[in-house]
Amino acid sequence: MDAQQAKAKLLAVEKELGHAVRVFTNTARFANPGEISSSSTEEPDEFYEFTPDDYYRIMSDRIGAQSQILKTRKMRDAEKATRRAKVTKAVIRVRFPDKYVLEAKFQPSETLQSLMDLLKKVVARPDLPFYIYTTPPKERVKDTSKDFYSAGFAPGAIVYFSYDLPKDLESDDSKEGPYLRDDILSLNGLDLPIDRVDPAHPEEELKGVQIPSSAPDPKPPAKKPAKPKWLKL
Repeated sequence: MDAQQAKAKLLAVEKELGHAVRVFTNTARFANPGEISSSSTEEPDEFYEFTPDDYYRIMSDRIGAQSQILKTRKMRDAEKATRRAKVTKAVIRVRFPDKYVLEAKFQPSETLQSLMDLLKKVVARPDLPFYIYTTPPKERVKDTSKDFYSAGFAPGAIVYFSYDLPKDLESDDSKEGPYLRDDILSLNGLDLPIDRVDPAHPEEELKGVQIPSSAPDPKPPAKKPAKPKWLKL
């Protein structure tokens, strides 16, 4: 599949689902336990001495904490609003037990329920109950009325998918997969070209592009110094 076909396929799925999605396999590599070495050497006594730098660092932390307390609620709310305005998207990666990962983009103001609705459209068995959770520790996401920013899922987060079935009702496809629809799995490895611009933020097209400044006005030619009238040769 060439680049144009891949782009057309991804855009068609985005139009159907209402969100841009990607599918890939989880190729994260875990650190080799043998590469982690533990040192048995003890720190010297000087390491534990309280230095002037330690004092100034502790005092700086205390002053910073006190300044936060002294700020009015209006000031804290304004700072919070400023931080939130800087987050323009929430990229969520949903990991499935069969090692496939679905990545979807949302607005930070959208609720987690929009993610659940999207999953119902893409899973192979939408008739089965399911839930998502975060880890570690494993914590089930219950309140789907929160928006992504308030839930701490913006600008990005990783969640895990699981069917919500009793052990005696689990079937092979609910335990082994596939968990995604076949046409969604066919998106595995496909991606849009990097020059695609979000229509809602056309200004991003200019990022990284250096606009040459206007050429400086040419300097007038230097005039030769005139001979003073009083000088007689």
